[in-house]
Amino acid sequence: PLPAYGDFLDSIYEQGGKLSDFMAGYEKRTGQREMSETVFDAFEGKQHALIEAETGTGKSMAYLLPAIYQSVAKGQRVVISTHLTQLQSQLLEKEIPLLKAMLDIEFQAALIKGKQHYISLSKFEKEIFSDQQDNYDITLTKAILLVWLTETNTGDIDEVQLPSSGRKFFRSVSTETEGYPDPQSPWFSRSFYQRVRNKVQRANLVITNHSLFCTDLNSNFQLLPSYKMAVIDEAHHLEATAAKHFGLKLDYIGIQHLLNRVGTMEPGDWFYRAVHEIGIETISNENWDDLWQQSKAEADELFRYVFHYVLEQNRRNIALNDIGRIQYRFDPENENTQSWSTIKEMAGRLSFFIRDLIHILSQLKNKSGDSGGSSESETTEIREEVQSFIELLQNIIDELEHFFFAPGSNQVMWAEIEAHGAKNAVYLYSEPVEVASTLFENLFAKKESIVLTSATLSMNKSFDYIRGRLGLPPETTIEKKIQSPYRYDQQVQLMIPSDFPNMKYGDSEAYILAVCEAIYSLAEVTEGRMLVLFTSYDMLRKAHQILKELTEEKDFILIAQGISSGSRARLKKNFQAFDRSILLGTSSFWEGVDIPGSDLSSLVIVRLPFQPPDHPVYEAKSVLLKEQGKNPFMELALPNAVIRFKQGFGRLIRSSTDRGIVFICDDRIVKARYGKYFTDSIPEVPITYDNTTKLIQKAEDWL
Repeated sequence: PLPAYGDFLDSIYEQGGKLSDFMAGYEKRTGQREMSETVFDAFEGKQHALIEAETGTGKSMAYLLPAIYQSVAKGQRVVISTHLTQLQSQLLEKEIPLLKAMLDIEFQAALIKGKQHYISLSKFEKEIFSDQQDNYDITLTKAILLVWLTETNTGDIDEVQLPSSGRKFFRSVSTETEGYPDPQSPWFSRSFYQRVRNKVQRANLVITNHSLFCTDLNSNFQLLPSYKMAVIDEAHHLEATAAKHFGLKLDYIGIQHLLNRVGTMEPGDWFYRAVHEIGIETISNENWDDLWQQSKAEADELFRYVFHYVLEQNRRNIALNDIGRIQYRFDPENENTQSWSTIKEMAGRLSFFIRDLIHILSQLKNKSGDSGGSSESETTEIREEVQSFIELLQNIIDELEHFFFAPGSNQVMWAEIEAHGAKNAVYLYSEPVEVASTLFENLFAKKESIVLTSATLSMNKSFDYIRGRLGLPPETTIEKKIQSPYRYDQQVQLMIPSDFPNMKYGDSEAYILAVCEAIYSLAEVTEGRMLVLFTSYDMLRKAHQILKELTEEKDFILIAQGISSGSRARLKKNFQAFDRSILLGTSSFWEGVDIPGSDLSSLVIVRLPFQPPDHPVYEAKSVLLKEQGKNPFMELALPNAVIRFKQGFGRLIRSSTDRGIVFICDDRIVKARYGKYFTDSIPEVPITYDNTTKLIQKAEDWL
């Protein structure tokens, strides 16, 4: 039997407790215990909870302890969902082993991701023995995967670095391409995905990501084992992830990729193999190959035409999103131009060709039942593959219907194009305008207790905004703010220059120049070690150009997202590897980038992170709020920006010994009426509003 929960926590957190035995230099943090108690109260009282735990609380440990205790005591599994895979690995490789060594409780934890992460051994076997001529990258990928298979226990591709086109090859041999599993197949008992599924069925804690968590909520069949309680970490991402999963995405590359996987009557293609293994001669090769070719050509034509349509609509006002794509919001009912009619005709033709392909595949599936050609298990496998392709092709027809013909759906739709990319590089997106009602019905009304936690959930000390966006019922939701143990008043200086040109009058060139000069002067004081956060990719690019000239003489290393090659993790590594470096980032760098210690001494925020007002989802949400008689700025734009700002601010201090300067180039934070919402939402720090020269001098003295 387990001790009472209070005694259990005493034996861990208090003086002489287990944490001080197992962690060198352990210091008790009152907030951490307070959080463990709040999570337990929510579980016990069958309530939901919103817990904002500021940086330094140690929140993973704080929610894992009550989750383990509750699961073992009540024999119920608890799901833990995170946004970043990085945090999942940390839980699995660091926190869980520590807790297993430390606690006198037997418990099991298992991680599950989407099917696209796991290798399919039967698919890979076919690829290894296929007659296809591979290029260098594919041969190298196969070799890497073969070696990795001798070492892996999970079959999870995130363990391996593949060459660039290797990721694409992996998609064709992942479990996602398998269709329905066949228990008769010799590979079934060795399937990594099935093994993971069995493991999570027996686990006390199931660790997953928001993406799979939301897919499970929106799916007809269970991807996660049943659960009544969950902890959602990094919960400020739940709304956006849910919207993506309750919406749709369609693009040219996806359609081409699927058609290429199905293939033609060319030896080496899947379709050729399927026809020959089933041993039917009634399908006319020309007919299939013609239809296949026409489908590809029609998809190409359609997306090229949409590309030009978006350019035409946007001629007057080209808005780039933060990764440099042009966006255009459309409504199938109200696009009344001749060009739109042409687009609908093309989409209709593409649907017909795909229908014909499905018709032939259905014939193939029916014939496979009485094939004399192959063994029973091979026929079953082929029939499942055929069924899987039929469903995927049907999805494309449904999506074409949704984007071009569906009347008055409550979804916002938009197209994105790469301004300088291929003329068919078009991405169509559709998301619900609000997800609160769906989340309430599918999650909060059905589960006993969902605990949402993050360092950034409140605005101006209130949880109203996030609670409303996520559909949490106020009467059954506990709300708690846990203060950071760090001494921000001694560790941080917040500085705002008073002499910058005003962006209001459209003089962005002079403004960017002033920003770059300030960055340069501050970097000299801090010897680099600076992270600069932008809200637009366009401004980042211009600033990079100017800084390159300014820093030429000095030996600063400039690393810029989207300009320097490499992933976010690679850019961060490069930044830490060089002494005098300046890292320029946009969107994804506002959070989840951990640079503790003296590697980072200053953080520059170029503009307050308001979403561009012409972003399609933001526009649609604003319209809805206006219709409800609410103020879109106060109800949506401001809370969003404040939460993003808190994320950015949180990059600087990652330990109790860090010190640094936050330099905000946007004086709306002191001049505008709403400025105090930003400063009131972060810990109390000394704020200086003065001219740039004095600020740089002060920074030098303070550091």
